[in-house]
Amino acid sequence: MFKTKSLVAALALSGAFADAQASEAAVRAAVQTLNPQAEIDSIKPAPAAGWTEVAIGGQVIYFSNDGKYLLQGSLVDVASRKNLTEDAQAVLRLAELKKADLKEAIVFPAKGTAKHRIKVFTDLDCGYCRKLHQEMAQYNELGIEIQYLWYPRAGVNSDSSRKAIAVHCAKDQQKAMTDAQNGADPGKANCDNPVAADYDLGQRIGVSSTPTIVLEDGQLVPGYLPASTLLAELNKRKQGS
Repeated sequence: MFKTKSLVAALALSGAFADAQASEAAVRAAVQTLNPQAEIDSIKPAPAAGWTEVAIGGQVIYFSNDGKYLLQGSLVDVASRKNLTEDAQAVLRLAELKKADLKEAIVFPAKGTAKHRIKVFTDLDCGYCRKLHQEMAQYNELGIEIQYLWYPRAGVNSDSSRKAIAVHCAKDQQKAMTDAQNGADPGKANCDNPVAADYDLGQRIGVSSTPTIVLEDGQLVPGYLPASTLLAELNKRKQGS
């Protein structure tokens, strides 16, 4: 009897594996039909039965297992109210950030021991970016380190990009950043810089506006948050991890 049960279990597992392979093949074929140049970052069963989760270019989409239907949007667990799509994309963002060379980020360190380290995509011609920077001392006093990355919304050939490059090339980057965020023109200094690379990274992880805050768990927060509100959100996420 034991051997019979083991055989049945083995056959069931084999069948499930075969079904998974068939689903993946169908979904890959569907992706290629829609876009032959698409490069799939990952493909796996979705949290919802009958669907496959596909990551392409840092974005998560869903295909029915037979490859006939495509679904774009957020998959939400009703019971927990968790956005499962955002959770999946956060994992992809962390992977992209880990691969990127962020050594040239302009850092405003926390006072004393850092409780949190976040990344902020900024544009020097953005009003709410300036508002965020005006509270830098408050963020730092609360133990939040801010690592600035560049996202000139008008593109890498824009005047905002020129300003970003000039700030990066300044001898005192922190002072140049503060002056520029206060409205001063940083000039036209030029040097090797990460502005285009930061902009490309931002596009890959879903940044579309500034400021955009990237939390430690990979979640994106579009827009400005007051220092106390940001700290409360960071603490809540840390306790929940």
